[in-house]
This record gives sequence, structure tokens and C-alpha cells, in this order.
Amino acid sequence: MPLRIVLIDTDAERARALERKLAESGFAEVIRMPEGPGLAEAVERLHPDLIIVDMALPDRDALEDIRTVSSAQPVVMFAGGGDPTFAEEAIAAGVCSYNLSGVALEDVKPILASAIALFRRYRHVEIELAAAKALLDERRLIERAKAILMRNRKMTEPEAYRWLQRKAMNENRKLSEIVAEFVEKEEAADAKRRSGP
Repeated sequence: MPLRIVLIDTDAERARALERKLAESGFAEVIRMPEGPGLAEAVERLHPDLIIVDMALPDRDALEDIRTVSSAQPVVMFAGGGDPTFAEEAIAAGVCSYNLSGVALEDVKPILASAIALFRRYRHVEIELAAAKALLDERRLIERAKAILMRNRKMTEPEAYRWLQRKAMNENRKLSEIVAEFVEKEEAADAKRRSGP
């Protein structure tokens, strides 16, 4: 199945040549877009697999547009200049592959394939990192809930944990939900007690 690519290019002739090369290789369905605002809306509407931006002189506005879409799709940029500061800014905005314009057409396909692979790898790492953070946050909350039970109800740590587990089981809910609700309720009650009548 061919990839759907959104192509933004300031040079119409170069864009036609790239579109032709990608179509001949069976690699992509290319949708050309004019330079300027509207990238986020187009990406949302078209759901491309990849975005190619080829500009003689890319600017900071273009980077802001890229930043809004780079978390959902890989972005490959071809630029007219080799400004290392701009290249760093482009990578920081989410560009997976930054290249100089004028790359031979036969070299474009491997550049796109590597950008897609890199994007997938980063996404996988981000998902794992988010899962680890969520687990850490959940454990911290469980520790707070246990501390509240140990302080207010004079339970031991194992008793407090079993109490939370039983409550989750009895209510047929996730432990994380029970714990979050319990901590919020207890902390609100503590705050109310401290503020007085």
C-alpha cells in the first residue's frame, strides 16, 4: 500500500519531479500543498503517513507549523541553506530528517524510509516513557494513600495496602482510581479541618 505524503515545496518544478519519482517507485501518493498556514488543518484532514517540506529559505513560521504536526507524523525537511542553528531548531521542532535541497531523486526514498523508522522508534520510546511515568505516579499515590491510612486509622503498611486492594475489588474498579479518589477526598478533609469551622 503506498504511503500518503503531504509535500510542501516552494519550487513547483522540483515538486513535480519528486512527485513523479515517488509515484513511479510505488512508494507514495503525493498531495501537494502551497507554502503557508494551514498545515495543521490539512494534516488533520488528510492523515498523511509523512510530511515533506522543501523550501529554499525555511523560516521560523514554517517551524511553528511543523511543531504543531510533528508529534503525529514524521517530517522530512529539505532546505536551501546549511545553517547549523536552523537545523538544530528544525530537529527541536520535530523534523526527523534535515537535508539540503538538491538531493538526487534516487536518494530521497531511503531518506524517507529512515525518517519513518526514526519517527516510529521515537514514538515507541515516548510511549514507554509515558507508561513508566504513569506507573511511578501511581506508586507515589499508593504510598500517600497508605500513609494516610496508617496515620488516620492506625493501620500497618501491609494492612493499608490490603484495605485499598479490597476496596478496589469490592467496587470492581482499578486500584489507581480508588487510590486517586481516596487521596483527594482525605486531603480535602484534612484541608477543611485545618481551616477550622
